[in-house]
Amino acid sequence: MVAVRKSKWASLVVLAVAEVMALGLWFSASAVVPALRLQVGLSDLHASLFTSAVQAGFVAGTLISALLGLADRLDPRRFIAASAVIGAVANAGILLVPPASVTVVALRFATGMVMAGIYPVGMKLAGSWAKGDLGLLIGLLVGAVTLGSATPHLFNAFGGVDWRFTLAAASAAAMVAAALVSLVGIGPNVAEPRHFEARFVLRAWTDKALRLANLGYFGHMWELYAMWAWIVVFLDASFRSSMASDAAALWAKLAAFATVGAGALGSLFGGMIADRWGRTTLTIGAMTVSGTCALIAGFLFGASPWSLAALCILWGAAIVADSAQFSASVTELSEPGLVGTMLTAQTCVGFLLTLATIHLVPWLVERGGWRWAFAGLAIGPALGVVAMARLRTLPEARRLAGGRR
Repeated sequence: MVAVRKSKWASLVVLAVAEVMALGLWFSASAVVPALRLQVGLSDLHASLFTSAVQAGFVAGTLISALLGLADRLDPRRFIAASAVIGAVANAGILLVPPASVTVVALRFATGMVMAGIYPVGMKLAGSWAKGDLGLLIGLLVGAVTLGSATPHLFNAFGGVDWRFTLAAASAAAMVAAALVSLVGIGPNVAEPRHFEARFVLRAWTDKALRLANLGYFGHMWELYAMWAWIVVFLDASFRSSMASDAAALWAKLAAFATVGAGALGSLFGGMIADRWGRTTLTIGAMTVSGTCALIAGFLFGASPWSLAALCILWGAAIVADSAQFSASVTELSEPGLVGTMLTAQTCVGFLLTLATIHLVPWLVERGGWRWAFAGLAIGPALGVVAMARLRTLPEARRLAGGRR
């Protein structure tokens, strides 16, 4: 155990594994909703609440954590472990109540709340080991989480799994994650806990450099989760114009897995590029590519499945390539004693935006069809490019990626 704690890469590998296992509590919802629809007749409203309650809970949890400065006042390993245990218990509680009950929604909300002690805190812990490779380290963590978020599409492609087993396994994995994180060492870049005041949270907006980095992240989040949420439905509808229904359903799920999973590689290589050529360079380039894909995707609706799948996989890689770099930017631009709070505040507002855009896409489909539905998502990366371009001109940008902006 001591050897792992003293080793940078051993600690980071264990942390990545623990994060994916703990965040399985979040991803398990996507995997079991289709099965619940078939077995217990889950309504459309309850099905959406079963998933969106986790998002709402995460927003509430990050808001509370940010206002109390928990990410900078507590030992990050204990914070992650305690959050994973509470989440595991809440998730397992679903097995004890009717799946269509209001209690399930409350339990999913509670699960989302404790994710605030796992995801942003994990990024802070990874960043504590950085030495000229912050983008790569956080990119590695985000890439692992992205790969985990793709797995429900793979489960569903091959018939899914029993929903009770999925929930039980997710809770068991979170318990293991709570134990694993105790093996992780804290790197040298963590400041000593300081006296905290709630007003410190406002620096995420009042500090110009931080504000622009956060605006870039918000543009990224405007696009990301809406694309992830609806890509399999979009692909399925498109593929049915040239395939039998069963084949279209299978290939759509496999293409969706490849699309979301490509983000893992995008995040990893994005981190390497950002550390070498600059955070703003990478984020501007990635958002330009992803926003262009959002505009083009609708015009390939109903065209060759191979062409559409190829575009979506490119989109999936680009849409996550910049994700970790906004967190890395905030880490480098923040006071050392406020890094955890600034990361938590950033994710709080970013995930709040996803609640709007996830519901925006079906509204656009009803009014203009799939040809234009994703085009509205391009607004986010377009504004994000402007924000990061303005950040690039500030003197504070020299603190990014060792002066490589």
